[in-house]
Amino acid sequence: MAGALATTWLETMRALAAPRRAVSIGVVIAALLAAQAWFRADLYSILSASAVAGLFLAVSPAAWRMLFPDGEITRFDRLAAYGLFASAPAVLSLVMRDLGGVGNTLLTDGVNVVVIVALSSVGGFGLARDIQLERGLEAERARADELSAQAERAELLALRAHLDPHFLFNTLGALAEWTREDPETAEHGLLRLADLMRDVMFGVRDAAWSLEREVEVARAVWELHRLRDPERFAHEIVAADPLPAIEVPPLVLLPIVENAVKHGPGAGHAGTMRLRVEAGARGAQVRVENPGGYGGPREGGQGLVLARKRLAQMHGQGAGVEITGDVDRTTVTVTFPAQETSP
Repeated sequence: MAGALATTWLETMRALAAPRRAVSIGVVIAALLAAQAWFRADLYSILSASAVAGLFLAVSPAAWRMLFPDGEITRFDRLAAYGLFASAPAVLSLVMRDLGGVGNTLLTDGVNVVVIVALSSVGGFGLARDIQLERGLEAERARADELSAQAERAELLALRAHLDPHFLFNTLGALAEWTREDPETAEHGLLRLADLMRDVMFGVRDAAWSLEREVEVARAVWELHRLRDPERFAHEIVAADPLPAIEVPPLVLLPIVENAVKHGPGAGHAGTMRLRVEAGARGAQVRVENPGGYGGPREGGQGLVLARKRLAQMHGQGAGVEITGDVDRTTVTVTFPAQETSP
């Protein structure tokens, strides 16, 4: 219990010291001291007013927060107790007048004592409620952020899980056609597909894997297309060996390399698809190029949207996806920031 009260008091003092409150409080105290100096300009009366103001800040706001932590006034005994705490500054001013030898001051002159009690009560309530409302707003924002993150994670998991059957059905349809037209190609394709699907299964389940594995999945996807028509689905992968040791969201490049096939050779554009990895001290960039001009965002397309969300979820603001192009080629650039390593 004592620990909780001490924590509340410390939190209240930190909140009062926040610039947006401290400036307003400072203006009020400065006005009080100026009025006291006008009433009686001597050091002891100024020190008395300063002590009364300090006691108000130390007692009244924290007392309200301790007695009414939820901000609701439900018990008369606690309200009476708060009144006693709020009266402490006025009592101090009287004690300093009668026992401390300070003499009569602005704060102890006639009805001013009652005014000080009222100001202390209302001022403590106002500051405490402001702090409580701020804490409540911060808690609601944190809860909203957490709910948003949970919804984002759920969406990403659902979309990632969709990659597995989506890619499988498309590829099996192509292999069925190859089986009739070119059994040898179909056999090579099935073996390559088995390796690829093993990676896809792991990718759907894992939270992260290496950039090297991600590039290998992209290579496998393009090789499966190239098996059937090597002239039409020409591809090139340019990357350092070894690749930088960067962890990436599994299969984040899969929709991008599939789009390169769909909107490049698959749409009748002649040319080579290219995946280029450029690494540096700040991380790595993967550029996926395909023949065919870029005509702007395509309605209903989710590949780049998914990639951006997954990169932001794992890497934050340092990652990103950018698409550029001209009349002949389209380039998607994926940025993976370097990860800090433990000493």
